[in-house]
Amino acid sequence: MNQEKDQDLVHHLAKQGVDDKMVMGHPASLFVLFFTEMWERFSYYGMRALLTVFLITEIVKGGWGWTNAEAMELYAWYTGLVYLTPLIGGMIADKLTGYRKAILWGALIMTLGHASMALEGTSQSFFYLGLVLMILGNGMFKPNISSMVGQLYPDTSAKKDAGYTIFYMGINSGAFLGMLLCGYIGEKVGWHYGFGLAGVFMFFGMVQFYFAQKIFGVIGEKPGTVHKEEEHVHNIQEEDNTPKNIVKDRLVVVAVLMIASIFFFFAFEQAGGSMTIFAKNYTQRVLEGNSGEIFKWVDAALTIFPILIVTWVLFKLSQQIFSKYPLTVIFTAVSFAIIWALGIWKVNREFSVENTEVTVSWFQILNSFFIITLASSFSKLWEKVWNPSGPVKFAFGLILVAVGFLALAYGSMSIPSGAQTASVSMIWLILAYFFHTTGELCVSPVGLSYVSKLSPKKLAGLLFGLWFTASAIANFIAGMTGSYIDQIAEKYSMSTFFLIIAALPIFVALLLLIFNNKLKKMMHGIH
Repeated sequence: MNQEKDQDLVHHLAKQGVDDKMVMGHPASLFVLFFTEMWERFSYYGMRALLTVFLITEIVKGGWGWTNAEAMELYAWYTGLVYLTPLIGGMIADKLTGYRKAILWGALIMTLGHASMALEGTSQSFFYLGLVLMILGNGMFKPNISSMVGQLYPDTSAKKDAGYTIFYMGINSGAFLGMLLCGYIGEKVGWHYGFGLAGVFMFFGMVQFYFAQKIFGVIGEKPGTVHKEEEHVHNIQEEDNTPKNIVKDRLVVVAVLMIASIFFFFAFEQAGGSMTIFAKNYTQRVLEGNSGEIFKWVDAALTIFPILIVTWVLFKLSQQIFSKYPLTVIFTAVSFAIIWALGIWKVNREFSVENTEVTVSWFQILNSFFIITLASSFSKLWEKVWNPSGPVKFAFGLILVAVGFLALAYGSMSIPSGAQTASVSMIWLILAYFFHTTGELCVSPVGLSYVSKLSPKKLAGLLFGLWFTASAIANFIAGMTGSYIDQIAEKYSMSTFFLIIAALPIFVALLLLIFNNKLKKMMHGIH
């Protein structure tokens, strides 16, 4: 990355009163947001990795012994509401609190939510209270931290996309470590320890952000604190002289892409639901001999290397900001010391046992792992090799997520109708996560980019809110569909269940390909 200071960026930061210290050619403040988001995603995905498996695990093993259908219905409501509340949280920040206070309040509410869930052994009411607090806190946190990232860069900066890519890596690093460690500790040691651990790191994320607030200058303050000169410039930029018929056409394309995204995420979000059930009850997870030994080394590398990389990022940040913001660095360093201790303990514990039992939640880390390893390749593909239209990229994403379910359908063909358990090779789940991730890279970042490019400036906030709403609908449908896994598997087969999920995205992908030329014309030059 270019280490030299981008003068447009420096001027923009100065206008906002933002510290112009740089880390890897980007504002140091970006990396404060990186670690805040990393720990929040650690907590969210760490808890999500445990939710379904905890609910369906037998009571004698500390779970609640729910049926698959009951667990999936709760999962549907939880994940659906998690993606719906950011619409409200964004409006509260815009009108009342500003981004920074919204992030802090959201982080505090989520920390309390994790603490409440850790007390599930005392009373089931604490578990439900925890879920409610997580939903409310996420609504305040999620939309507002992403907005702060965007405000660190002028629209003309060539580094803006790279800044979001770095931030995206923070999201996936947190998700990866959360699912890996919270999932492992929850399943192997105790559920409440897993739920509680997620909250510990949410707390660290909140505290390190709190002590670094001045690094952001006026970005994220209460509405009305922006300088009048900047407000005038902002108002000029919102003046849009695009003809109404073009605006209407572009909004139709945005609507089509949002509807298509529902079909993608309906399939993709089976990860925490029906695919978790498949991992727990139908996948061979006990490995012996050479296969067990190979897995131990792979798992050790997957545990240690990500921690090593993000520790290096923290070291680079601390070199720039320790003198001004020592408490931010100290609290983040303490959190990393705990992560290192847990990682080394986990690796040592696994090497000390003879037979390896892969945790149910382990499979969910594959999505973040493939994102981190494949994201740059996809961006280079679009940039240098082949850059089709948005609808075509969406179509490929839908086809790829369907291929993942075709792999699961093929792998589960040997499972008899109505079987409660089976021992299918884990290769099918690994393949499914690989194809789902490649599909995500064709849909998720592409969708956000097209919403941004096709939306009139004055409607951008509303349309991003509607994008999250589409995800909320998809998550709800995904969970409710997953609740029929036992009924369909008993009446037909497990393979049929996965074929049904594969069929819907393929159908929508074909429609997008058929109407691609029409949609391209309706974008009026936006590519």
